[in-house]
Amino acid sequence: MSKAVSGFAVGSRRGASVARALALSGLLVLWAFGVACSSGGRPAVRPGHSSWVAVASWYGAQYHGRRTASGEVFDMNGRTAAHRTLPFGTRLKITHMKNHRSIVVKINDRGPFIRGREIDLSYGAASALGMVNEGLAKVRIERLN
Repeated sequence: MSKAVSGFAVGSRRGASVARALALSGLLVLWAFGVACSSGGRPAVRPGHSSWVAVASWYGAQYHGRRTASGEVFDMNGRTAAHRTLPFGTRLKITHMKNHRSIVVKINDRGPFIRGREIDLSYGAASALGMVNEGLAKVRIERLN
């Protein structure tokens, strides 16, 4: 005889289905938490916020002429960027916090994949911001669309 737990008989098919569904939903919650924490313990894009401060890096010659994740050919001299979660085509205003230079970039790739960095700028974008020699820079990111 099976024992009833929460209205379902332990060992029954329905009870096993419910247990699997609960386990999968728990894994989904853990996965979502992991994604939210992948950028230093906070969500990469905060719902309801159109601007935030983050660390930017840049990439260039080693990817020039290769296809980006969006399918576009990467132009290292263009004003584009890579972000882990923002939709392709999203336009962002990036402001270097040290020298206050600003540019507008378009998301066309995925990355960066190094913990603590939120956005990878093309060489052209990094050059316009004056951060090429630094490699990394604290920036304000403002979502335009």
